[in-house]
Amino acid sequence: MGALDECHYNGEIGNGVYIADCDCVELDSDDEEEEEAQSIEDAVRILLQGLGEDIHREGLRRTPLRVAKALREGTRGYTQKVKDIVNGALFLEAGLESRVGCAGGTGGLVIVRDLDLYSYCESCLLPFHVKCHIGYIPSGERVVGLSKLARVAEIFAKRLQEPHRLAREISDALHHAVKPTGVAVLLKCTHIHFPDFESAIFEPNHRGWVTVSVTSGSGAFEDEMVDSWTDFLTLLRFRGTNIDDHMNPVDKLWCPSSSSRTFDTAIDPAMLRSVSSILRKLGEDPSRKELSETPARFLKWLMSFRKTNFDVKLNAIPHRHDFILHSHGGDRQHLCSEMNLPLWSQCEHHLLPFHGVVHIGYYGSTTSRVTSVGKSILQSIVHFYGFKLQVQERLTRQIAETASTVLGEDTIVVVEANHTCMISRGIEKFGSSTATFAVLGRFATDPAAREKFLQIVPKFGS
Repeated sequence: MGALDECHYNGEIGNGVYIADCDCVELDSDDEEEEEAQSIEDAVRILLQGLGEDIHREGLRRTPLRVAKALREGTRGYTQKVKDIVNGALFLEAGLESRVGCAGGTGGLVIVRDLDLYSYCESCLLPFHVKCHIGYIPSGERVVGLSKLARVAEIFAKRLQEPHRLAREISDALHHAVKPTGVAVLLKCTHIHFPDFESAIFEPNHRGWVTVSVTSGSGAFEDEMVDSWTDFLTLLRFRGTNIDDHMNPVDKLWCPSSSSRTFDTAIDPAMLRSVSSILRKLGEDPSRKELSETPARFLKWLMSFRKTNFDVKLNAIPHRHDFILHSHGGDRQHLCSEMNLPLWSQCEHHLLPFHGVVHIGYYGSTTSRVTSVGKSILQSIVHFYGFKLQVQERLTRQIAETASTVLGEDTIVVVEANHTCMISRGIEKFGSSTATFAVLGRFATDPAAREKFLQIVPKFGS
């Protein structure tokens, strides 16, 4: 894994956009970086056009630039070297004097826990979260600055990866650079399992995540049955770390896209070439075995958000209240709600997924309740607007406006979501979430009504 020294792609991506052979001209580093970024931006424009989008509309004009920046940030590990981080961060530290035991720089176990990292899956190009734990046993009265363990781990996380190789590369790199008695690495990796539109509609209990744990060790940790591993794992368990779900590469597929059904729609060759050119500009070889099907897998996910005429589809939704609501009259003064409707969507600014739940409130009579058919229709409204390039604010408004046509004008909608673009790039705010809400009718003019509804909204993630 490393940056390629030369390009082997030269030709038209599509719509008059060309990727030039890198051997044509000699560029300095700044010019080369600018050329690489521009090539990625051109490829992203082809992908947006393949989705049926207007690349000049507000909200998308700067998307190619944002995507290129996010991808280059997320794969900057290809241009970084471990020695540049570790050199100068090794310190002398004495061990025990005239005693039996291990401590300090001659055998005392050192552990850094709960490092949050993000990496891009090499099978589908979606980011996945990594909870990383590293332990090492110093030798030769030599220790390494603790922050360097995290920075070395990030070098390899900021590449296209899969869990086993990521763990192995971290442990091997630290063993080579620090020369300890041994290195242990435990990773807990969580990959979003993004449904396609049909799965979202017909599989309400869709499992949204795949989580696996993997280990790798060097030196004294090569054998997982030795006491060193027992000490390492015991100290992790002591702080509540779950380490029981180790990955079996034979019977457990890591990336959900690897086990999904084949792509059943004709793939635009220009879009395939665009994804391949992006991989190459990031420093990868698209012909590498593990990447050979990545462009097709990524496009299968991307095409779930193809621009379609949603208005036509939504016109099929019945607007009769008695079809949606079961009610025996009344003055519609009773607060009713539908909570935790699953939401899946994609940020139009960075082409990264976001996911969460939708809560809908409305006023009905004391006997009012949404029928099973009505709840299905509300969920369909959420999915209709979710499966397109979106921003959460617009999505919330669209759901509220459409839901009000079937529930009545007194409607409130709260959307809570985790945005991959907030936690896998830029500020990398792990654990952050975003809430937006729209109010119509009585909820817009009555603060007490809004407060009453917000008090019954369940905690996000519960």
